[in-house]
Amino acid sequence: MAMNCADPFVNNPNLDASTANNVKALVKNIASADCVATQYLPILIFLAIAIGLSIVIILIPFIINKMRPDQQKNSPYECGFEGQGIVRNKFSVQFYLVAILFIIFDLEIAFLFPWAVALKQIGVLGFVSMMIFLGLLTIGFIYEWKRGALEWK
Repeated sequence: MAMNCADPFVNNPNLDASTANNVKALVKNIASADCVATQYLPILIFLAIAIGLSIVIILIPFIINKMRPDQQKNSPYECGFEGQGIVRNKFSVQFYLVAILFIIFDLEIAFLFPWAVALKQIGVLGFVSMMIFLGLLTIGFIYEWKRGALEWK
C-alpha cells in the first residue's frame, strides 16, 4: 500500500508493526520518484515563473524602444547648460582605502556576533583563533593609520 507523501503516517496500517519496518517504509516512500516529484513540483513551478518573468522584463524595453538618437539627444546636458571641463573626475586612492577599511571592519563585526554567541561551545581554541584574527586586523589597521590612509586631504 502506497503512503502519503505529505505525511507518511496518515492512514498507515503498519503503525503497529515494529519501528524498523516503519523506518524502512518511510525511507522507501521518501525515495520514491513520485514522492520526490511531488515535493519539488512547487519549486520547479516557482523557478519557471521567475525565469520567465525575468526574461520578459529584460525584453520589454527592447520591444517598445522608440529610440531615435540625434545630435541633440546625444549632446552632454548639465542643468540646462553645456558641460564645462572634464565630466569625469579622478578619485583619490585614499577614498578607496577608506572604503576597503570600512568593508574589512564591517566584516569583522559580522564575524564577532556569531563568535560571541557560540563562545561557550567552541572553547579555548575558538577564543584563541578569534584573538589571532582580531590581532591581524589590528596590525593592518595600525599599518594603514601609520601610512596616513585615514587622513583625508
